Amino acid sequence: MVYTKKNPALFIIGVIMLAIWFMADAGMLSGYIEHLGGKKYKYTKELLSIPLYFGVVAAVMGLWQWFGSHKEGNFDYYTSTLAGAMFILLIAMLVRWFIAPEVAVVSKMMGKVGDTGKYLHKILGLNYVVMGILTGIIIVNFFKVPEWAKNGVRVSRLGLKTGVILLGTLYSAAELKNLGGLSIFMIGFFVLGSVGMTLWLGARRGIPNSMGGVLSAGMGVCGVSATVASAPVVQAKSVEIAYTIGTILLWGVGCMFVFPMVGQMLDMSYLKFGAWAGTGILNSAQVAGAALAYQPDGIETLKVAEIFNITRVLVLPIIVMWLAVWYVKREQTGTKVSVGQVIVEKFPMFVIGFLLLFALSTTGMFAPANHYKGKYFNNTTDFKSKNLLSDSKKAALQAEMGKIQRADRKAAVERLIANGKIMSIEDDDQIRGLVNAKIMSKDNNKILKKAHKAVRHASAKIKAFRNWITWLFAFGLVGLGMQITVASMKQAGGQPAVIGGIVGFTKAVLSLIVVMLVVKDTI
Repeated sequence: MVYTKKNPALFIIGVIMLAIWFMADAGMLSGYIEHLGGKKYKYTKELLSIPLYFGVVAAVMGLWQWFGSHKEGNFDYYTSTLAGAMFILLIAMLVRWFIAPEVAVVSKMMGKVGDTGKYLHKILGLNYVVMGILTGIIIVNFFKVPEWAKNGVRVSRLGLKTGVILLGTLYSAAELKNLGGLSIFMIGFFVLGSVGMTLWLGARRGIPNSMGGVLSAGMGVCGVSATVASAPVVQAKSVEIAYTIGTILLWGVGCMFVFPMVGQMLDMSYLKFGAWAGTGILNSAQVAGAALAYQPDGIETLKVAEIFNITRVLVLPIIVMWLAVWYVKREQTGTKVSVGQVIVEKFPMFVIGFLLLFALSTTGMFAPANHYKGKYFNNTTDFKSKNLLSDSKKAALQAEMGKIQRADRKAAVERLIANGKIMSIEDDDQIRGLVNAKIMSKDNNKILKKAHKAVRHASAKIKAFRNWITWLFAFGLVGLGMQITVASMKQAGGQPAVIGGIVGFTKAVLSLIVVMLVVKDTI
């Protein structure tokens, strides 16, 4: 069978990509880019490169597909996926560069939501990743995926798997020394408990093993990332992944509002609330949102919540291995299964890739060994003299020293003024808290933010990996959206939402009780 059909679609996609590049390069999009964010618009470099490179490939291969002769074989099958893959990539480009920024503009015009201090698109997590999934769902349900694109849509999960592999570069085992026994105990107990409870409820309520497996990882570990990482292990279907992601997002949005209110009513310390938020809320961004909502004038709560969140991320490989063994045992009822055999024969290579890059990252291959997501404190070897505070900036900070009431913050700013740069991690924490408190003027807050960025470096390798990761996930999730139909979601029923709600509520309540009884008010 010959899979590659003569069709102009791929060539047209290439022309559209080249047109986007040409208009950006010629300045024809300058006015619209100014509308989307002006100087804060961060995709200009991508607009001037990515559509050019992929546009040329798509146009050339499109001409060959349109007018060339095609024969049956492996090459024919793989090239038949190009049109669909480029179709997905084009949508990802439009969503990332134009649609998501436009939604942000409209959201900002509506103003901040209540006392949250955040805009609606931030609270709902309407970034280009989520909107890419929604776009794919709209296309498949209202317009239908074209025949020439279907093979490309089927292979889109390859982007997700590759993205998960590269995620290993963002973390380092050296972070374990900063976590402490408290976070390891609490996260270990509640992650394992949530996964086990989800699997048990799934079996009792008769959902497929694949659905139970992917939902348990999403509800137990770290939300969307865990869902994506575990899906191939339990052979989860697109609709099951969608249900899990939807349950996580809905639960997380609710927690962002409820957790700070409960914390205020119970008069929780920053340490207690950070431990609770880091344990009970799934999505990393929503953990940070709840922490900042509880303490908008400092970062003590955020730091504790991040510690617990990091612990949860580092547990992910263990959970994926557990699910690999669990799934095989469930699918092969009555058969004894060797753990070693599962790891060798069933454990997906992309997770092994993640573990390998995680191990290499721990050695310091991609960034200093004590980094987290590529960022590390350094005010010596990589510090540029041009980033030293000028005399005018020092004078501006000095003029508002009287506004700072806390002695530790005042001392940190005094050292910053004296040395022209932030001198320690502890001083950096104090200055970040001062910025969040919005005590000083906007101009001085900008000075403090720049001083922070001058000493918090990010590895060039990690930056490159992170950029590729975002594109791979954007590509894979748009394709995932194109495999989710309303009919299949109706057929799946509402069991995932019920199970997720039970597990999420149980974890939130029990972790609150443990925090109130066990966690001290100070470290």
